[in-house]
Amino acid sequence: MTSAPEDTAVPLDQILTRAAFGSAGRWLPGSSGARFLDALAQHPDRVKARIGGFVDELGRIAKGTSEIAPRRGDRRFTDPAWSENPLLKRVVQAYLAANDTAEGLLRDAPLEWQDAERMKFVMSNIAEALSPSNNPLISPVAWKALFESGGANTIAGPLNLVRDIASSPRIPSMVEPDAFRVGADLAVTPGAVVYRAPMFELIQYLPQTETVHAVPLLIVPPTINKYYVLDLAPGRSLIEYLVKQGHQVFVVSWLNPDERHSEWGIDAYAAAAIDAFSVVDRIIGAGSVHVLAACSGGLITSLAAAHRAAKGSIGELAGLTLLVTMIDQRRAGVAGSLVDEGVARAAIARSASKGYLDGRHLAEVFAWLRPSDLVWNYWVNNYLQGKTPPKFDILFWNADTTRMPAALHRDFIEAAVHNKLATPGAVTVLGTPVDLGDVTVDSYVVAGSADHICPWTNCYRSSQLLGGKVRFVLSTNGHIAALVNPPGNRKSSYQVSDDNSLDAAEWRGAATTAQGSWWPDYATWLADRSGPRISPSPLLGNTEFAPLGVAPGTYVMAR
Repeated sequence: MTSAPEDTAVPLDQILTRAAFGSAGRWLPGSSGARFLDALAQHPDRVKARIGGFVDELGRIAKGTSEIAPRRGDRRFTDPAWSENPLLKRVVQAYLAANDTAEGLLRDAPLEWQDAERMKFVMSNIAEALSPSNNPLISPVAWKALFESGGANTIAGPLNLVRDIASSPRIPSMVEPDAFRVGADLAVTPGAVVYRAPMFELIQYLPQTETVHAVPLLIVPPTINKYYVLDLAPGRSLIEYLVKQGHQVFVVSWLNPDERHSEWGIDAYAAAAIDAFSVVDRIIGAGSVHVLAACSGGLITSLAAAHRAAKGSIGELAGLTLLVTMIDQRRAGVAGSLVDEGVARAAIARSASKGYLDGRHLAEVFAWLRPSDLVWNYWVNNYLQGKTPPKFDILFWNADTTRMPAALHRDFIEAAVHNKLATPGAVTVLGTPVDLGDVTVDSYVVAGSADHICPWTNCYRSSQLLGGKVRFVLSTNGHIAALVNPPGNRKSSYQVSDDNSLDAAEWRGAATTAQGSWWPDYATWLADRSGPRISPSPLLGNTEFAPLGVAPGTYVMAR
């Protein structure tokens, strides 16, 4: 079962509630399954027609006259044996016919939207799990590995499986834990920690150009993972790229919280972002600071900016950049409104009992949003073939999870469950009811067209909540690849427009398409709003904020 990203994405409240429960609780259909069966029972003629069609197709498969075949681009069945071996070809055809029948039954059942979305999600996961390509007894990939390795895969595969299920997240490893070293292979842009607070370290990067733009840039990363997704390997680092374009760059490196920090909620993180902003301004002294924020960091930064606007300090914000940030979560994909207040309260109570939400549980939820790519692909590689997964910096970062304090977990769910973040005055930050329409500075907003976590249409609607001029960019990538998108990738392109007054479909039809990465476009947009070029200070920090150590600092190393 395949769907568009905006149909298979899960909104913030749903992700955070699922992550608080055990695996079985996340994937069982619950009462939606009972309503699905009841709906089918009320239409036996439809069930009879579907089952009859399935039986007829099985007959054609047995006789070798069936024309059913995998969809173009289905990587599960690219091995020639699936089509050339008569028995394997029939196995695949029977699987596809059963899958088509299940999809047809779901379409035939008159369900409410919420139940239909829940059943679609559950049935697609079951279908992926039952794929013949995952079966070690019939997979040609597994048999080839058996002969090529002399049977070594039958030992290495089970050992890999035992290792992976021994601890969370209980999914196949996507990268080896020692594939990279932070500070040696990743997060290596030269810089220093110039400020350390209980919640974060502030890193300032060493200028690499003869002159720099006067107005600095502060980066606020997601609170769910570590900051170095924006400073991966050289040549793939947005931070490195912006420094080389003459920007004075700072980044927040969040502390990985534990049960001692259970009371850190939205107010605490917003205050920390404002604190970092103040330190940057006191170091550079330009009178204003640009802020770039991503994902959950974007939510916090937007609210902090709205709070500052309510207090009359929005003029100190030179510009706001939001990357894959979903503030408006209305109908954000699968089961968008399935989380009622009872389920939300139960999820909040679970994290409160531990003091935090384990990031490994979030990683498991994210993986099951794209099971073909992020679960079963590695099942075949790790267990059937007995191989180690290939080195990939993004997946290494993805596995380097962090925890979320119970209070932030609670605040995000309570704000998202009724889409309060998109409602003026519905959320109070640091004692102030906030309205994102008060954020009247210029903004640069980036979304990914294939994003399964923050659908681009929701990111676009989120940009319309801001009160200033918005340049909206839609990159042809997913949630993380939209960020890690260095120049030189010929497959990349993006759409861009300074007019976000249209609805999403109209915007996509009217926006200009450009080949390559959006990074150069952003560097230009930022430069136009960052003042004159000046000579950089030869030292990082200043007399008030002396360097405390070299980048990437100490907080990023904590597990």
